[in-house]
Amino acid sequence: MIIRAVLTARSKTAFLANQTKVQAHYLERASEKGTRRRAREIGGSAARPSPEQPEMVSAFFVFCGCVDQASVAVVEKWGRFLRLAEPGLHFFNPFAGECVAGSLSTRVQSLDVRVETKTKDNVFVQLICTIQYRVVKENADDAFYELQNPQQQIQAYVFDVVRAIVPRMNLDDLFEQKNDVAKAVLEELEKVMADYGYSIEHILMVDIIPDAAVRKAMNDINAAQRLQLASVYKGEAEKILLVKKAEAEAEAKYLSGVGIAKQRQAITDGLRENILNFSHSVSGTSAKEVMDLIMVTQYFDTIKELGDGSKNTTVFIPHGPGHVKDISNQIRDGMMQASSSNV
Repeated sequence: MIIRAVLTARSKTAFLANQTKVQAHYLERASEKGTRRRAREIGGSAARPSPEQPEMVSAFFVFCGCVDQASVAVVEKWGRFLRLAEPGLHFFNPFAGECVAGSLSTRVQSLDVRVETKTKDNVFVQLICTIQYRVVKENADDAFYELQNPQQQIQAYVFDVVRAIVPRMNLDDLFEQKNDVAKAVLEELEKVMADYGYSIEHILMVDIIPDAAVRKAMNDINAAQRLQLASVYKGEAEKILLVKKAEAEAEAKYLSGVGIAKQRQAITDGLRENILNFSHSVSGTSAKEVMDLIMVTQYFDTIKELGDGSKNTTVFIPHGPGHVKDISNQIRDGMMQASSSNV
């Protein structure tokens, strides 16, 4: 309401007297109730915010005031709630007892709460919760008049819910089901704080901090399990290596035996051809004489190879014409015994 008037000296005096009475009336009611409602100066001065409420009203004078964006002002008439003032310019009639008792922010606010409790397996942990809440614009009067300290109220309910749920869970389950704990806290706070004009937007379980000794023990257990698993893998690798090595040796020996057998077969075939060729080439010679000659030749070749070896090894063997005959007889007797056994 806009009032335009030319005040005389007498009317000015009456206006100031009325203003003083209104101011004294507000101060008296504020001190009696002990609430957060503020006594405003009604003399052209700006409104003073209380310590609990931030400054959200940019300027209020005798007849008009401006409410900032994302805030709502509470208007009283003779100390009684009248209406809510949304952002924008508003006009008041101080002669009718209208004034702004305070203002509230409708922005989302954040509150960090640290709760210490015990799990089912007797491990003390600290839970850090972040509660995001805001004032419901339509119920701002309840938020202004009902609660003296909303942060303390929220913190008390968080303590109550967390300390009722966490002792029923083991430490490992707590890490896995921390979202369930946050959901339970959210449901409880939504039911309670809605009556006071507050809306709980989100609850985040930011961190779970066990005792330092417990964390060290958990890390040691994890490290031991990983070392045990590594030992199993290492043993399996060594087993596979040994098996493959044995298979390789067996295969090598098999191939070596096949090679020796083929070598001996080739030697036998060569000796047989030599004997036949020598018998056909030299008339009057028997197979026995040819065999003796071949054995003597191989005997001297063996002695030559021993002498030409790279290692300085001394081998004492009997040598002489008689010994050569004995060697040939021994070989012939062995072959004859082998032939007879096959028959």
